[in-house]
Amino acid sequence: MYRSNLKLFNGFLFTDFKYLMAYSIPLTALIGVYLGGYWLFLTPVYIFVLIPITEFILTSFGVDELEKQRSEKVIHWIFDTLLYLNIPIVFGLLFLFLNKIITYDYFSFEFLGSLLSLGLVVVSNGINVAHELCHRTKTSERFLGKFLLIPSLYMHFYLEHNFGHHQNVATNEDPVTAKYNEPIYSFWISAIRGELLSAIKIQKNRLSRKNISFFSLYNDMFWYAIIQLIYLLAILIVFSLKGLVFCLLVALFSILMFESVNYIEHYGLLRKKLSSGRYERVQQKHSWNSNHILGRIVLYELTRHSDHHRIAETEYQNLNSIDKSPQLPYGYPTSILISFIPVLWFKLMNPRVPREMYELSLKN
Repeated sequence: MYRSNLKLFNGFLFTDFKYLMAYSIPLTALIGVYLGGYWLFLTPVYIFVLIPITEFILTSFGVDELEKQRSEKVIHWIFDTLLYLNIPIVFGLLFLFLNKIITYDYFSFEFLGSLLSLGLVVVSNGINVAHELCHRTKTSERFLGKFLLIPSLYMHFYLEHNFGHHQNVATNEDPVTAKYNEPIYSFWISAIRGELLSAIKIQKNRLSRKNISFFSLYNDMFWYAIIQLIYLLAILIVFSLKGLVFCLLVALFSILMFESVNYIEHYGLLRKKLSSGRYERVQQKHSWNSNHILGRIVLYELTRHSDHHRIAETEYQNLNSIDKSPQLPYGYPTSILISFIPVLWFKLMNPRVPREMYELSLKN
């Protein structure tokens, strides 16, 4: 019976229906907000306890090794629809939680549970899905990606990520490439600040090439600020000051979790600077890869990050796990938890940083 159940589970994991698992995170949040009480902590328990335990068991059975290569899919609309559905899910849960928290005290465990649960939904099914959509070539999909960034107040991510991070990854010019021996807590500050300043610089340069002033209506950063301000004002009017405080805290928490993902994806990896003054091209060795199956499925293959940086426009269902890339020893949830204890993270990860990149870090 046990082997039969495992076989059925494996069968599900290797079908295209497996991406329905990405909805398991908002489902736990929905259960929490419906049942209330300690159930509001179901989402963080699911992500940081149940998923790591499940991944450990599946890895011990070698499940991660069974599906590494993906063939190009002919039917794309199914995979795209799975992404689009996250928009009503994220905003629907936002509305449900806002209706609930106005009855909670600021320092109650219900307020904290609601904050953690919705924040995790915003980062996994909001920012993460926005990341996928913002890389698409269709204007309509990029628009949807930016729209999904509103609850996190991180719309400038589109500019910095597409036109900054992917060009500067694994260099000192990239604000989200964590330095060797850099603790995650200082990285949070430098990454958030660096991404905002980088986005402003990118926008200024893009406008200057068209001989357009930075202080014009063509400045996307201006519109991002207006849209996010309207969002916050609407929250304040409809859900009072408590709703506004809640949404600001949700945005902050989701940003910190997102930057934690950036931290583990690029920690300690550097590109060589050539004699020409330019950096070597981005290769598969310049991002950490993780093929731990449950985490990669619920995050739409984000963990196959080396292949994503190889060709950024590759749709999530077509990403490969690259064995030659540096490998995270654990899945994303477990890795993030370990990173919160810097001394443990350094002990685990520093020996895994390629020697050539460690030597580059000593020179910088």
